[in-house]
Amino acid sequence: MKIDFAVLERQYNKYQTEYEEAALRVLRSGWYILGNELDTFEKMYAEYMGVKYCIGVGNGLDSLRLALTALGIGKGDEVIVQDNTFIATALAISENGATPVFVDADEFFGIDPKKIEAVISEKTKAIMTVHLYGQPCEMDTILEIAHKHNLKVVEDCAQCHGALYKGKKCGTFGDAACFSFYPMKPIGAFGDAGAVITNSDEVDERVRMLRNYGSKVKYHHELLGINSRMDEIQAAITSVNVKHVNDGNAERKAIADKYKAGINNPLVKIPAVRPETDHVYHVFPVLCEKRDELVQYLADAGIHAQIHYPIPCHMAGCYKELGYKEGQFPVAEGYGKHEMSLPIYVGLTDKEINYIIETIN
Repeated sequence: MKIDFAVLERQYNKYQTEYEEAALRVLRSGWYILGNELDTFEKMYAEYMGVKYCIGVGNGLDSLRLALTALGIGKGDEVIVQDNTFIATALAISENGATPVFVDADEFFGIDPKKIEAVISEKTKAIMTVHLYGQPCEMDTILEIAHKHNLKVVEDCAQCHGALYKGKKCGTFGDAACFSFYPMKPIGAFGDAGAVITNSDEVDERVRMLRNYGSKVKYHHELLGINSRMDEIQAAITSVNVKHVNDGNAERKAIADKYKAGINNPLVKIPAVRPETDHVYHVFPVLCEKRDELVQYLADAGIHAQIHYPIPCHMAGCYKELGYKEGQFPVAEGYGKHEMSLPIYVGLTDKEINYIIETIN
């Protein structure tokens, strides 16, 4: 049996009529940038998230970058961020001229709140949380630290659409939250797309200007902006997926439950889920001391697993000038050496799930 890590066609086939109607509606409209579809999506997603504002942008990295800019974070500032994340989280900080200050992870793949205060300096302006793999961070403690030190909180929600922390949606805790709608995400576009959400009038206004060349009125460029606008086709497609995200999350959680109940190989560790959270399983990570051997063994059996973030941010070549050393963040480095992710997506069949479990065992 051959099982790919992701098969996006299965979700497409499930909602094919809705996707095609959305795309054709845009094509026939003759309006392809900053139109009714984007306005509809922004209102729909703001309502889904329970916030005042949603601003559609070109991709997830831009959402992070523009949120930081809107919050006034730039050259000479520092932003605290966990080490075990996709490089885009850190790059958004660097692109603003600020410096990422890395800290280690906790047992749930989130930033370790116990490590934050030790690295706060006079230059620190924000804490960026990453709800990695769809699992929420420990937001209560993080918010307490931020309030104590007068720091902004930006949530990287690229993988956690619909995830809950103590009954409240991830993305509604900080000053701004940033989403990617890369096709494999719980809410995916059919290309690159992203969004910033916020309850702040000022952040909303600034991000809208920044995404459109720094302009609120055409040819009046008040801010040093960029071109990062979610186009009308992506907005229409993504609106379809907003309607179905809860169903998709439920399907992935059911698959995760089957993995947790069925995998009993003592060499394969299934990480714990943070209490009082609702994990949406953008991916299903496991840990294995012999990770590379297991990945190859599964590949030989036709199962495509993936390794997420084998090189922690502090060891990336682009950050060597920051002076971090190997061994400085043992938990994040351990994840880099031992994490692998199993297939988990809308349309994965029971036969395929059982085959994956049997092969691992």
